[in-house]
Amino acid sequence: MTGDTPAPRRRRRLALLFAAVLAVVGVALVGFALLNQQSAPEPTAAAGVPVAPGIVGSFPASAKPVGELLPASPPASIAIPEIGVSSPVNPVGLNPDGTLEVPAPGPLYDQAAWYRASATPGELGPSIIIGHVDSAANGPSVFFDLARLTPGQNVTVKRADGVTTTFLIDSVRTFQKDSFPTQEVYATGNRSELRLITCGGPFDSAAGSYKDNTVVFAHLVDSSRS
Repeated sequence: MTGDTPAPRRRRRLALLFAAVLAVVGVALVGFALLNQQSAPEPTAAAGVPVAPGIVGSFPASAKPVGELLPASPPASIAIPEIGVSSPVNPVGLNPDGTLEVPAPGPLYDQAAWYRASATPGELGPSIIIGHVDSAANGPSVFFDLARLTPGQNVTVKRADGVTTTFLIDSVRTFQKDSFPTQEVYATGNRSELRLITCGGPFDSAAGSYKDNTVVFAHLVDSSRS
């Protein structure tokens, strides 16, 4: 639409992410953590996941944001000391069928990925960073222990411009995929936020995916230039 601004365009793109996230945290991930199974099924294809309709709710333009906000700069790396995570962050977009790209088997599979249509760390709204939970070939992946995080712990994300952003974890929650709270997870609030997303819950051997999603909710508390 003529005259559209980057923020509304971003919010519309985020609306695509609800259904697409299933590709990140379920369909393409395998069941290493299912009790004591000796070998997990190979990942299944993510084709055919429908695009969620509608626009995710946004922060009113007339209201005043809360806390520090930064200009746009994509994430370069993420660190979560409590669970031993230190990973580059690579950008991902959408596949032609509207599903979210995920780290493919290869050198980037066990690294975190940022959905480039979401906010960059420090901007208004949620910055979406995803990661695999495990693989049949190599076992635990980058976000294998994500569900062990607790409120009050920190996540640091270094941006491409050299600024390190620190996010305080507000909650760590698990949602069934068939009742995923799109609005709560992806809506733009009144501050800079972070969402970390991976698989969770029991593993469905027949479907080759986990039944739930684990989501970490966090907000920006500090930034510094290295």
